[in-house]
Amino acid sequence: MFGIPGKQAVTLTTTAAAQIAKLMARDGHKGLRIGVKKGGCAGMEYTMDYATTINPLDEIVEQDGARVMIAPMAQMFLFGTEIDYQTSLLKSGFEFRNPNVVDACGCGESIKFDEKLTAKA
Repeated sequence: MFGIPGKQAVTLTTTAAAQIAKLMARDGHKGLRIGVKKGGCAGMEYTMDYATTINPLDEIVEQDGARVMIAPMAQMFLFGTEIDYQTSLLKSGFEFRNPNVVDACGCGESIKFDEKLTAKA
């Protein structure tokens, strides 16, 4: 929908692709659906849910056995994002490296996008 021909909307690191493929295989899901919603102290938050069906309007990214679906209203906010999976002694989870983010809250759970993007939504 908002893509550039020949360029995926998001990219996955090897670690993220392996984790997503593992989650898909464990419970038989079609993939992970990612998006954004209003919330948090910076204004927006990422969402991630298991997908049991594929919405024909979703942008689909497949890599190394992993499938990510991007909700239609989130595509312009996530274009160019790299998704990684990090594991440390204290936590494990997905990390979004998004060039469209201009600010984030201290805890990293909430983000702010360029006002040009939020005006279009």
